[in-house]
Amino acid sequence: MTIRRALPHPVKTAGRVLSVGVGSATASHRQLPSFILVGAQRAGTTSLFRALMSHPLIQSANFHKGVNYFDVNYQRGFDWYQGHFPLTASLRARSRSMPGTPITFEASGYYMFHPSAPARMALHLPDVRILAMLRDPVERAWSAYKHEHARGFETESFDGALELEDERLDGQVDRMLADPLYQSVSHRHHAYLRRGQYAEQLLRLGELFPEQNIHVIESESFFEHPERTFAGVIDFLGLPVVMPKSFDRWNGRPSAPMSEETRLRLRNHFAPHDEALAQILGRRPAWTA
Repeated sequence: MTIRRALPHPVKTAGRVLSVGVGSATASHRQLPSFILVGAQRAGTTSLFRALMSHPLIQSANFHKGVNYFDVNYQRGFDWYQGHFPLTASLRARSRSMPGTPITFEASGYYMFHPSAPARMALHLPDVRILAMLRDPVERAWSAYKHEHARGFETESFDGALELEDERLDGQVDRMLADPLYQSVSHRHHAYLRRGQYAEQLLRLGELFPEQNIHVIESESFFEHPERTFAGVIDFLGLPVVMPKSFDRWNGRPSAPMSEETRLRLRNHFAPHDEALAQILGRRPAWTA
């Protein structure tokens, strides 16, 4: 166990607040991210994050997997965001064990889906590279439901939540776009179907960033063929390939299986969205191959 993990929660929280305060004051000396892992939620991004962190030339934001600036913390200002990243000088010193330029990144499972986040990213970081990790939308929806239920954001049954989704999300995107300070609980925690409609989210990213700056992988490929998939990610980032000691699975939530009736309903719902995704990728998504 590291010293940081062993510290009491209030001490860690105070340390983060102090770090961000100091970081904001020295923002111009800190290295902004070269790439951002934008989601999807419950698609294995934590496992990929851990693998990326094992690379000697990759460093995440201080204290955080994700800063959540472009979705729920945008009102805090760009200096606040930049203050989360390492000092450029110290980053270079820490990476002397391997030749090459060290880079930083962060991750948020909400950036790809949030209606304002991609445009905000393009405004502040127009050259940033985008890494999107997708998962079978049927399994993602079920996993997201279990996650939100366990955290107390969901009280309905899975089928009940699916039935309520249109009502819960009605008008939420328009309100979020009209009021940058408005945060929608339902948009963030109850979008089981919409978050799995990947094609429309990738098209929006494609309107804001060059095609060569967007790299899409599926969690199925990452977990079935981790070395090959991870090597593709590292090549996209322009770094020498260094493999982690192991590829582990993080943040899984085992439970009773989904009913076959619900699974069929979801499969039918996502079929046209998967077809649209295949057109973007130029291949079948891993979960349909």
